[in-house]
Amino acid sequence: MYPLRRNRRLRTTEAMRSLVRETIVSPNDFIVPIFIVEGKGIKEEIASMPNYYRFSLDMIKPEIIELWSLGLKSVLLFVKVPDHLKDNQGKEALQANGLMQRAIKMVKDTCPEMIVMTDVALDPYSKYGHDGMIANGEIVNDLTNDFLAKMGLSHAQAGADIVAPSDMMDGRILAMRTLLEKEGFHNTGIMSYSAKYASSFYGPFRDALDSAPVDLQNIPKDKKTYQMDPANRIEAVKETLMDIDEGADIVMVKPGLCYLDIVRDIREVVDVPVAVYQVSGEYAMLKAAAEKGWLDHDAVMMEQILSIKRAGATMIASYFAKDVVKLLS
Repeated sequence: MYPLRRNRRLRTTEAMRSLVRETIVSPNDFIVPIFIVEGKGIKEEIASMPNYYRFSLDMIKPEIIELWSLGLKSVLLFVKVPDHLKDNQGKEALQANGLMQRAIKMVKDTCPEMIVMTDVALDPYSKYGHDGMIANGEIVNDLTNDFLAKMGLSHAQAGADIVAPSDMMDGRILAMRTLLEKEGFHNTGIMSYSAKYASSFYGPFRDALDSAPVDLQNIPKDKKTYQMDPANRIEAVKETLMDIDEGADIVMVKPGLCYLDIVRDIREVVDVPVAVYQVSGEYAMLKAAAEKGWLDHDAVMMEQILSIKRAGATMIASYFAKDVVKLLS
């Protein structure tokens, strides 16, 4: 009791606070999302994501070298597919010499030790902007699963270490794990977007890849029939446990800040690593507020990252990864 116990004794100096700090952030905590486009010599800033870029393949090499030099050891690849290659089936996604497949090889050629994760979803390839195939105005689950499994296999064949299905179709982890095992890719990991919510925080990301759902008659206008309802909590645990049973090696909660209760719930019941995606809207909000002078960019950035890790994240996919690591050093 007070005055025998004075909690402030352990807060007196930065050295003391560091000594007793419960949550530590390091470069090992991060996955770096990378956006890739066709072309040459391209490093174009994304308007809604200040200081974040789309890269052509030839511009990936210096970026990967810089990331590795900073101690960042994992990237998550996304591709922006030209409109003329989009359809309802996503056929371009299976091309052995497709943009994603070439990107995987480029990263591995540049830095063989870099962990390469890949986005497995139809929306970059879909003319409708959806994560599944559409038939009679509905997202077709099982046919989509078969295709996603083939897409994951294609990424593994190109050299991906971990495939990351982000679609939220029922049963797609089992379909993917089964095909990977059948084809001998026993060591290719699966990071499942297990609790991915139908969030309004994804806008800048969809700008980056031109992957927003199109507004057409008889086509779903949003992704609420497959992504989770933000009002639901218990469902997230159910989804996650099912994915683990189907073969997921890592599970993910997306978005981050508004869903830290979900991160904690999942962390307390699973025995696999838990990833959190700090999404584009979270990034853009802080950038905009800092530009206005309303928030201290670096202080708020670190507080956000600490809160995500404190909630139970094993790893964080974040557009702030480079900024954080440079600040830590």
